[in-house]
Amino acid sequence: MIDTTQRHRLLEQHFGFREFLEGQEHVIENILAGQDTLVIMPTGGGKSLCYQFPALALDGITVVVSPLIALMKDQVDALAAKKIPATFINSSLNQSEIDSRITGMQRGDYRLVYIAPERFKSERFIQALAPLSIALFAVDEAHCISQWGHDFRPDYIRLKWALKELGQPQVIALTATATPEVRADIVEQLALGKFGRQEPQIFVSGFARHNLHLAVSHVKGKAAKLHRITETIRQLKTGIVYCSTRKHVEKVAAELGVKCIAYHGAMTPEQRTKAQTKFMNGDCDVAIATNAFGMGIDRADLRFVIHFDIPGSVEAYYQEAGRAGRDGEPARCEMLFNYADVRTQEFFIEGANPTREIIAGLYHALLQLCRRGPITMSIDDIAEQLPTVKNSMAVGSALFQLERAGFIARDYESGNRTYTTGLVEPVKAFDELQIDFERLENKRQRDLGKLQKIIAYAGHHDCRHNFILDYFGDDEAAPHCVVCDNCLAHTNTAIRQPTEDETVSIQKALSCVARVNGRFGRARIAQTLVGSRSKEVVDARLDQLSTYGLLAAQGSDYVWALLDSLIRAGCIAVSTGEYPTLSLTELGREVMLRQKTISLALPEVAKPKKRTEKKSAKVAEEVDYNREVFEALKKWRRERASRLGKPAYHVFPDKTLEELARILPESPADLLNIRGIGPAKAKMFGDEALKIITGAR
Repeated sequence: MIDTTQRHRLLEQHFGFREFLEGQEHVIENILAGQDTLVIMPTGGGKSLCYQFPALALDGITVVVSPLIALMKDQVDALAAKKIPATFINSSLNQSEIDSRITGMQRGDYRLVYIAPERFKSERFIQALAPLSIALFAVDEAHCISQWGHDFRPDYIRLKWALKELGQPQVIALTATATPEVRADIVEQLALGKFGRQEPQIFVSGFARHNLHLAVSHVKGKAAKLHRITETIRQLKTGIVYCSTRKHVEKVAAELGVKCIAYHGAMTPEQRTKAQTKFMNGDCDVAIATNAFGMGIDRADLRFVIHFDIPGSVEAYYQEAGRAGRDGEPARCEMLFNYADVRTQEFFIEGANPTREIIAGLYHALLQLCRRGPITMSIDDIAEQLPTVKNSMAVGSALFQLERAGFIARDYESGNRTYTTGLVEPVKAFDELQIDFERLENKRQRDLGKLQKIIAYAGHHDCRHNFILDYFGDDEAAPHCVVCDNCLAHTNTAIRQPTEDETVSIQKALSCVARVNGRFGRARIAQTLVGSRSKEVVDARLDQLSTYGLLAAQGSDYVWALLDSLIRAGCIAVSTGEYPTLSLTELGREVMLRQKTISLALPEVAKPKKRTEKKSAKVAEEVDYNREVFEALKKWRRERASRLGKPAYHVFPDKTLEELARILPESPADLLNIRGIGPAKAKMFGDEALKIITGAR
């Protein structure tokens, strides 16, 4: 395996970076050591390098599965510019071009090949890849493989069978947003750590985005929303407005009265490409879009993301909001909330999760419609045959279930949004169809639960950053921030004289601002004070400043809050323009030199986290749960997981065991109140867990 010096030489030679971003090098070390890997890294965190870099050192081809067809060429062109041989295979190519690129793979012409997931439907395609030496199989946007995720795509399900045909190569799965449950599902769906390999390593980079100001505005209706959007555009200029439906996109784009692009899934591919190119090139600074607009959007200077409608989950919200401020500078992420809008998301959930009754009704309708042979009808036309069903989306989802179960075969007719649908002979009885109705109902309940979580976020009165980090199981959560509407409201009333320790911290912060002399913005100054090794800091040689790392012990949340307080107090000036920079005011210079003292709203220094204390054997652990019960549960979990042939956390993660040992539930109903236990887990492991708890108490 290449050593640290070689890794850094390759990094600078091929990618032009002198340092890895946070988390990247550990992932790359793991890949080069031959282990399956799951990477949870926020938008803009540098996920692509985690598989592009190993591709230079591994013997064989790196296959990258990506749904981003429109951006594959850009990725390949960027790699070619770095003299890294790469290509792509997707539906934009004809069969002759695909065959030519497969031949190139056989000759060893490429290090990386990007492939759209739907290509793995083809047995012929998989058989063409099978003889190749695939060193690494990278699955980007890996949350798409999980039905518990927020963007499930059926094409991803086929990947586990494709991996088997390809000889089970080493796998790296990557995504920006995944709850602990979705992470476990990704591991299971891709069989990570199986077939003689060690347990997969899971890397979770911090979800915290200290430069994003999170806010929710409760509004009465569309007029109030348009007014708020107009105000934000006037102030911040560049960003995205997300709407839940095509209809809303078109109305907002038409009525907003500013130059903007509209983008939604019903537009032609040419229209979407033209709109996206216009936005990415900077020809237009505002996009009004559905969630079809997003994956792969890497314009760094977006100063706002506004949600015109409530999204369907915290995952969807944070992924979309995270497209703001990728340059590290401050950006605003605001949700315009009206409870009446929740109905739209409920409609989507009903449409995506058809009931047994809807599927059965459609089954019998198709028996009649197709009795004389295949029919050519749109989904809406078929839905009219089911007068009791008011949601045509549910009919489309039910058709997918019947096709997957082998009852019907469908061919899409491009251009007129219709299908040719025919029965598959021999026709199966409804009860013979392999449809997991319990799983469908569980998914429906899970989706409704996700919607309730984002509604809870909209009504949350404490720190919004903390809410999101807690949702994703990120233990970096702090009690407060000064970059959300709720915490700012509390902070504004806490104006006081600084203590001696706080005065020293203020001097350090102001001294750093003075030394950069108006050349950098808040993000770079904050990174410098906490001792970041990011590429931007190192390349600008900010790590050479005497103020570098002076506030590392206080952490990023504190430093961002302190800089905000000093800006509001008039000690630091913020320039205007596209990339605001900070400079010291005369008042700030006097405070730095202790020639003047002022009162200001100061953040609290976060208390040390328990997990840090646990690293030292000299510090006694303080737990608030029953230790005997916890140890008994761990022993049971280890044995249970071994029988299942799965990692221990697949049964329950440690935090769930701690919660069980704290609450000591006595009944199956009590289990559902435990974080990390839903109906499916309770049914599978609940009785056993309750027996262990009873016996160990």
